[in-house]
Amino acid sequence: MMRTCAKTPRAFTLVELLVTLGIIGILVALLLPAVQSAREAARATQCKNNLVQISLATQLFHDVNGAYPPARYQPRPGDPAQYACGGEETTWLVRILSFLERQSARDAWDFGAKYSQHSDAVRTTAPSIYWCPTRRSSATAVGAGMMLTTTITYITLPCGCRVPTKGQGTALVSGAVGDYGGNHGDLSPGSFGLPTDFYYGGNGTGVIISSRANCDGARPVDWIDRVTTASVLDGLSNTLLSGEMHVPLGKLGQSPGDNFIFNGDFVFNMTRVGGPTVPIASDPRAEGNALVAWGSWHPLVCQFAFCDGSVRAVRTTIDTEVLGNLSNREDGHGIPDAD
Repeated sequence: MMRTCAKTPRAFTLVELLVTLGIIGILVALLLPAVQSAREAARATQCKNNLVQISLATQLFHDVNGAYPPARYQPRPGDPAQYACGGEETTWLVRILSFLERQSARDAWDFGAKYSQHSDAVRTTAPSIYWCPTRRSSATAVGAGMMLTTTITYITLPCGCRVPTKGQGTALVSGAVGDYGGNHGDLSPGSFGLPTDFYYGGNGTGVIISSRANCDGARPVDWIDRVTTASVLDGLSNTLLSGEMHVPLGKLGQSPGDNFIFNGDFVFNMTRVGGPTVPIASDPRAEGNALVAWGSWHPLVCQFAFCDGSVRAVRTTIDTEVLGNLSNREDGHGIPDAD
């Protein structure tokens, strides 16, 4: 009688196991960049959609009010007393909230009162549509900064921009921060500490600009420097409306790198400029012109909404002359290629 023996299953050798693990590691390494790229593409698409909605809300505001919203109230030195009030109120991003289906959030703001006079709950409430998902989440959507005094000082940035700021007080406050700003224009009006400088009311060459106020005593009640679609002489498709503001890596929630978007006391809290000496930030870590430049955390591009409602990804290497043309609503220069 013949006897049969059951064969013992052959196990992996150590070498075979190491080879298998190595192959799996190589496959993961090959797939990971594709997964990360797909995730970034989805985030960039959401960012683009945010700008589409902001653009639509701004246009609806224009249709109802006959002009684009003012970036903020800001008096011009030397103007008559009836235009001399304001400068510390809220911003255009509050004015368009009702057109983003956030009417209750808009109603909580008093446009004639100082930003600092509003409660923490009001100052820190902002829709997620104001955040780029590549850059931040709800965890980094509120920042901290010092309450400002009314003492005006000037700082000179690497771009040569001499911009006003204010001395700091002692109270630490919270406020909503965000990623999208309005196009205030280029630097052609000047940046020398003169009444003609771009950051004073009515001097901006962009679309969302600082405006002087009509005053009831010391209280602003309306804005007077109105930019309309008819004012955009270079064409709606050739002029920036809004875009991604540069915030340096590592500065989220920290003033002055990441500022309160609803605080109108400083022009770069909610707007940006572009042109010669102020390129789009190509390095997310750059801090030199952080307060004034456009920029994103998307690779190689920064996304913008144009006045015609389109949203385009513009390369960070765009010629600064062309960027200045896109920023100025009426300089008379054509745009050969915004990409």
